[in-house]
Amino acid sequence: MTSKEVTPARIGATLVPYGHAIGNEKWRGSEVAQGLHGKIQLHFEEALGLVDFQLPNKLCVLYISEADLVAGSAFKRRLVRIRNGASVHAIVIVERTRISDQYFSPVQKFIALELGMNLLPVANQSEAAQLIIQLVLGQSKEQSNPFIRKKRSQFTEPSVLNTIQQIPGVGKVKAMLLLQHFVSIHQLSNASIAQLEEVIGRGIAQQVHAFFTQKR
Repeated sequence: MTSKEVTPARIGATLVPYGHAIGNEKWRGSEVAQGLHGKIQLHFEEALGLVDFQLPNKLCVLYISEADLVAGSAFKRRLVRIRNGASVHAIVIVERTRISDQYFSPVQKFIALELGMNLLPVANQSEAAQLIIQLVLGQSKEQSNPFIRKKRSQFTEPSVLNTIQQIPGVGKVKAMLLLQHFVSIHQLSNASIAQLEEVIGRGIAQQVHAFFTQKR
């Protein structure tokens, strides 16, 4: 494969061509890897560290399994390290099953509200593979189509909208207004009362500001 055959995107020190993904060696032979086989070009590396899959255009996937959720909060340290130290855009895929459902709500709040990361729930590894395929192929289409806007709000997933609605006083309408105005949860969580007031009024603005302030 030469540089003329694909357009690479640099993620850290790794070049990931469009239409390809790099998986952590621990996923070799897994149900996820089997689901990706034949749909995208998947390569494995041992040196991915905390990342489970690296995709084109500085996008990485972190996978939180049912076992991770049941085992406790150890996975949270990995998410915090990625959020604080990586220059990539991370998407967190979380297994929401009958067993792990009881742990999902607090994990959702931690990932989406406290860390400001995108969360995508899946029922199993097969569904996760389909999501990764969509992400990889979507990156390829965006790169080849100059008419597609590159910058998007991270608030495109229903799970993120639902999480924002759990802030006291914020219903669906106000949540959508906030997500349209602020391009990231990080920006939302650091907004002043005055900035929030412009979008949702002073009373609710104070509640939203207090919610994020007490999380720090």
